[in-house]
Amino acid sequence: MGTFSSTSPLLAWINKLRGPRQKQAKSFEENRLSQGAFETIERGVKTVALERIVGSVGRYHDFDRSFRPRQHLPGERLERVKALMRQGRKLPPVKLYQIKDEYYVLDGNHRIAASRQLGRRQIEARILEFIPSKNTLENILYREKTAFHDKTGLSNTIELTELGQYDLLAAQIEEHRRCLESAHEGPVSFKNAASDWYRTIYRPLRTIIEKGNLISRFTGRTPDDLYAYISHQQWARGQERKYGIGIDRLIPKDMEEFRKKMAEKKEFEYPEMKRQVTAFVLINIRARNENRIMDKLFALEEVREIHSVHGDVDLIVKIVLTRDLLASDSEIIAHFVQDNIRQISGVISTQTLIPGFSKIKE
Repeated sequence: MGTFSSTSPLLAWINKLRGPRQKQAKSFEENRLSQGAFETIERGVKTVALERIVGSVGRYHDFDRSFRPRQHLPGERLERVKALMRQGRKLPPVKLYQIKDEYYVLDGNHRIAASRQLGRRQIEARILEFIPSKNTLENILYREKTAFHDKTGLSNTIELTELGQYDLLAAQIEEHRRCLESAHEGPVSFKNAASDWYRTIYRPLRTIIEKGNLISRFTGRTPDDLYAYISHQQWARGQERKYGIGIDRLIPKDMEEFRKKMAEKKEFEYPEMKRQVTAFVLINIRARNENRIMDKLFALEEVREIHSVHGDVDLIVKIVLTRDLLASDSEIIAHFVQDNIRQISGVISTQTLIPGFSKIKE
């Protein structure tokens, strides 16, 4: 009998009739060996997002990545489970093995398949976590994150990308615990202190960071990374900075003082980590280019005034910029002038003046 090549029209037609090939569910054992995940921790019963369940412990050949049963499997059992779910019958939790952020089914493949087909997004599961032991950066960070969340009992995940940063957060919580004990004149557990720290210190500062859109300047970092960096600089190191000094007016140098300041505000009242910067740019231009250049400058949103003058300079331009509190005035002004003014054809030179103190009449 002849064979079909991969480019055979007949084979292509057969594959089309079969429909798109579905990726096989991932193998737990293969991932466990590749990660060196042998130590286990019982996590109890939790709600798990179905999209995080990526494979099966023993039956990964029988289901695809979306937990649709392969065609060779009878569908009666799946239909029975779907019928029970439609009736609102409470089924026992499925059993899952966890490796980092992925879950594998030990028991409950049909319940998961039925939940997916019914459009559900979560399922109740009893979880046994396997901790990866191989010393890759990703695994070390994961172990640090796991240890931090086990110690604090926080249900909200904090994602850091640099080693050792979870220890800095734990030190903040310990400091906050001592302050709470002093205020309440009695013992406070670390987990209770962590819960209060998250609500009254971490969450307000992280919200301020998000409102300031600081993360856009730090590729590959998370808002939690910026929280760790800013809070450590403000409350642990206390070193003088050459830039970003405006942050001191927004975030006190003492962590507990910051907590008290934020306690007086609702979340929508949290200040933005931004400020306006005014500068004057003195411009020299080539002859007979004045009107064209003035029109180009005036079209820029940041340009508020333009004046043609006689003397050592040709134009005086007033600009108003917005910057975050980690940048410097000179940095943001220099970038704007270089990118938006000096690139205009006919501009010979620029000089920037930053007001030190101003009085303005209405």
